[in-house]
Amino acid sequence: MAKTDYQSIDQYHEAFSGDISQRLQTVRELVHRIAPEAEEVISYQIPAFKIGKKFLIYYCAFEKHLSVSNPWSDALLKAFEKELAMFKTSKSVIQFPHNKELPVEFIERIIAFRKKEVYDSQ
Repeated sequence: MAKTDYQSIDQYHEAFSGDISQRLQTVRELVHRIAPEAEEVISYQIPAFKIGKKFLIYYCAFEKHLSVSNPWSDALLKAFEKELAMFKTSKSVIQFPHNKELPVEFIERIIAFRKKEVYDSQ
């Protein structure tokens, strides 16, 4: 993979085209709708959103999937256990294959859950 030095989410998104670019933009728009106070940042050379000093989520694209990530809490993993079983998931990453429709409503609920966790931890 080529070394990158993204300075903004716009720069990251510009590295992709077509459906992948649109999927990235969809996640970005969901965060802005659910957590308009969240700040866009680049962290680990991928897009991320922060509320205060806490990270809400990270997201990024690969050839075959889009990942939404954060060190997920046990509470989040339990709350979404049944739905997560449909995706490749770890303690910090959920992969959404490009060959399947992006589960927008599910991602919305994950973002909302994370927003509550961020505010509850402050």
